[in-house]
Amino acid sequence: MDIPETIVPVTDEKILYKNSTYDVVSKIAYLIGVPKRIFENDYEPPKMEVFEQLEKDKNARIIRHLCILRTAIERGYKQINEKMKFEFKTILTIPECIPMDSVNQLSDDGISFVKRSSTKPKHHVIEINRIISDRINNCKDIFPLWINWQYIRELFIMPNGLTEAGTKEAAVLYYSNLSVYPYQVYINWQPRDAGNILYNDKKFASLLYAWHGDYFAEQSKVSDVGNYIKGSIYDYINSSNKVVVVVDCENSDPYKLCATFKNLDSAYTQKITSIILFDDIHTVEAWKTLEQFTQIPVEHMMVERVKQNKSLVDIKLTARACQEHYRNYVDSFIIVSSDSDYWGLISSMPDARFLVMIEREKCGPDMKNALVESEIFYCYIDDFYSGNAEDIKQIALFRQLNQHLNEALHLNVNIMLDEALQTTRIHMDAAERKQFYEKHIRPMKLVINEDGDVGIELKR
Repeated sequence: MDIPETIVPVTDEKILYKNSTYDVVSKIAYLIGVPKRIFENDYEPPKMEVFEQLEKDKNARIIRHLCILRTAIERGYKQINEKMKFEFKTILTIPECIPMDSVNQLSDDGISFVKRSSTKPKHHVIEINRIISDRINNCKDIFPLWINWQYIRELFIMPNGLTEAGTKEAAVLYYSNLSVYPYQVYINWQPRDAGNILYNDKKFASLLYAWHGDYFAEQSKVSDVGNYIKGSIYDYINSSNKVVVVVDCENSDPYKLCATFKNLDSAYTQKITSIILFDDIHTVEAWKTLEQFTQIPVEHMMVERVKQNKSLVDIKLTARACQEHYRNYVDSFIIVSSDSDYWGLISSMPDARFLVMIEREKCGPDMKNALVESEIFYCYIDDFYSGNAEDIKQIALFRQLNQHLNEALHLNVNIMLDEALQTTRIHMDAAERKQFYEKHIRPMKLVINEDGDVGIELKR
């Protein structure tokens, strides 16, 4: 892995990585074996809640304690080697060098790295490397889909680590650069002084991708908006008597909006009366699942088209907002849309208060200037942490896939078998039919060719 030539000065990190998250680096820190006391220190990046979460995961525990033992052997290699060579000690009888808590935990989880043929420390390192290589993929689901798993996986795989030459080369690299390894624990990388690479998610993801000649572009996945933005939204809600959110589904991203509300304090958002979605039949499936991810009541208004090329969403939204204001006494609105058409709504209700949530690339400068001149607060939903919106994406995706499958595979296997028996003029009694059904039809499976075409294959 090649390290980029330019590394950001540590003094600039607080500015560059402002408002970053710590979820990914906490998981990495746990798995590579960073000491628990680091998680317990409020001033260090790794978070104790992540430690406690992963402690319950057997796959994660196994990798953590294997990494702890590998680091311990590398750090105390000379002393361990002498004790094994001259005092005839085994790796399990040197508690001053080997963390027995990790040995015992691995034993409890059914893992042993000790082999009778292992007469030198490097033999134990090779066996640990083998087990890590075999098991690291069991931890893939710990990380979100948006981060490249192969890049993460490489951090745990010692190059040529199943040979004595590979372990020696890794040890030399580790010893000569010990001070720049994260918390001085072993990982597979080309070491260079880049400060604490586990400083936060934004820094870690940026460096991880750069080491592979890649660029990490999903900044909203590793950072959240600042306290000023959230504080302004909370102040707006608190100073309102009744708040309603109106959403133009044609001009908003459901995943970004979901992430926005998931990252706002429920103590404030529970004061919002409702979220009203104004949806067109041509917009995405995900809006139907939004209600599952917020405690705010959601009303979904499907707007039909009189002409296929003309949407009526903006008219319906404007009319409903007026109704909420004049009939239901809603004094404050949060408008979610990047469409400048809603300036007419805002300017026509001088007694109402507005906060506008927009998307950075969809809203032009004229709309933003008009909001600023009218002292109406707006914010970008792109800037809210979106790393936790994967669940709504998966639910929407699975709903759509299931819909396609139900339409494409509308098949009753009982009718199919009856028709096949009739066509072939084969007679089966009830017992024979049931046996055939259980053996050949129930285990049938989908087969997919290289072009993505799907077929059904009976078990023979």
